[in-house]
Parts: sequence; C-alpha cells; structure tokens
Amino acid sequence: MAIQSVYADKRTIYVAGGCFWGVEAYFKRVAGILGTAVGYANGKTENPTYEEVCHNDTGHAETVRLEYDRHIISLEEILLHLLRIIDPYSVNKQGGDVGTQYRTGVYYTDEADKARVERLFKAVDPYGKFAVEVLPLEQFFDAELYHQDYLDKNPNGYCHVALYKANEPLVDLPVYVKEDKDALRARIGDDAYAITQESATEHPFTGEYDDFFEKGIYVDIVTGEPLFISAAKFNSGCGWPAFSRPITANSVVYKEDLSIPGRPRVEVRSAHGDSHLGHVFTDGKEDLGGLRYCINSKSLRFIKAEDMAKEGYGAWLPLLDEEV
Repeated sequence: MAIQSVYADKRTIYVAGGCFWGVEAYFKRVAGILGTAVGYANGKTENPTYEEVCHNDTGHAETVRLEYDRHIISLEEILLHLLRIIDPYSVNKQGGDVGTQYRTGVYYTDEADKARVERLFKAVDPYGKFAVEVLPLEQFFDAELYHQDYLDKNPNGYCHVALYKANEPLVDLPVYVKEDKDALRARIGDDAYAITQESATEHPFTGEYDDFFEKGIYVDIVTGEPLFISAAKFNSGCGWPAFSRPITANSVVYKEDLSIPGRPRVEVRSAHGDSHLGHVFTDGKEDLGGLRYCINSKSLRFIKAEDMAKEGYGAWLPLLDEEV
C-alpha cells in the first residue's frame, strides 16, 4: 500500500551516476519520485545525440532529471540513494563504463539546494574525497526517445545498478531477532507491548512525546529501527505525537485498517519489526503536505541529536536539518 501527500510540492534535481538507463530505473522505484527523464547535461554542444556524447568531446554527462514530492522524499534522501548506487570516489568511470560522460554529479536549479547537497556530502565525506561534482545546471537536453524508460522497454538490458536496493533501508540495520512474548513484554513494558504487538492505542494527551520537540530521532521501541525525525514533528493538537512524514519513504509500511465499522483507516507499522505505530490521516498541515502521522508515544524511543552517534545512529545525523 503506497501513500501520497495531499498537497504535493514538486521539486527538481538532476543527478549523474554513470549509464543513465540504470540510474533512471532505480529512481523510478523510489517512493516520492514523480517523474524522470534521461538526457545530456552541462556540456559544450547544443542538442547532442547519443553517438556524439559517446564518441565526441561534447563535455556532456549522462544525467537523469528527477521530479519529486518533497513531502514524501527529501533531497537529502535522494542524495543518499545516489551515493548508494555509485562509486563516489571514481573519476569518469561507473561499473564497466568509462568516459567523461559517465562522471558523477548533482546539478541544481535552485541555489538553496547547493548548500543542502554540500552539507550532506560533508557529513558523509568529511575529508572531501568525493569525485561527485556539485554544480548549477547549465543545460539539459532530453535524450532520444528510445533511451527514455529504457529498462522498462528492455528488462534484460544492460544495467550497472542493483535495482532491488531501491526498496531496502538506506542505512544497514542490525539483525533483529524477535524475542519471545514474555521477554519482549518484560523489556518494553505492558503498555508498549499492547500497542506494538496487539495494536492498542494509548489515551490522548498522555504520551511522553505528545508535547515534545527536542532535536533528534525517533526509533521503534522494539527493534531500534529509525522511524521519524524531529524536523518533521508538529503540534497537531490531536493528543498524540504528529509527524508530516517518516524519516525515509520506506521506513514504514501501510495497511488498511477496518477495525472500526464504517471508519476505514490507514495503519502505520515499522517496516523491519512490523510494530504497530499508529495511523496516518489526510488532515495535516497544508504547508507540510497534508499528511498527519498520528503515532503512539509508547511505540517510540527518542534519541537526542548529541547521543545519536554513540548509540549507533550517526549515519542519520545529516537528515536532522533537512527541509520538511
């Protein structure tokens, strides 16, 4: 079951990661991506052909235009996806493809995006070794029609990207072996057990995180998997913690909930541990996309920003300051 924002806010970013067939096919599988197109960017010639880009000194990079809903997926999350499918230290080479047209890059049309890209890259590459260029988009020419959605048309075609990773967690999670019921109940308490394992609901205005807005990350109390960030939390007045979206698009799953006759709802569960978290509604703040993730405090554990690294969540620090 997929989820869409009520008020989509479409943004655009251009990414280069080697052969554009695989890069496009990968991002088409990522939730929050609204549209894609492959083409040639930041070169020296007008309207180049594929043959010219491959065999002449056009200066163009094989590039994918990504249109995305920022209320579902952040620019920072897109960048982490890009870093997952490329070798960011390789110069003019990705997979078996060699040439300047296969260089890696992020090309922006909004100057504000430059700082966000550089901030995230500095966080994950503090020594500045990345070969990924970060530049304003000078020009982008759509590639020939047969290159668009190439791997949809040619499912056995060449691809240097592991497409299946698009739906896997962006950061490796520790292996979680589910405890037996008694051990889990003893560790997290009766109330948290009833909520996460039996889909109970805590009383409104009683949860620890209802009126709580410190900077940090919220994780599944059962498994420890990251679920929400403080930047996406807002005061909805509903009596439960409210978030505009999860930390990443695939960190939660959705299920139809018909437990209340005549009132269908969408249940939110953790993707890794299958813990019941709460429900998502479409009465959230318009400027945040209109979704309201109504989450039980006792299904969560909060980790302060300054404690994230020592608790093993340092990889998520770059997302704390993202735009929501």
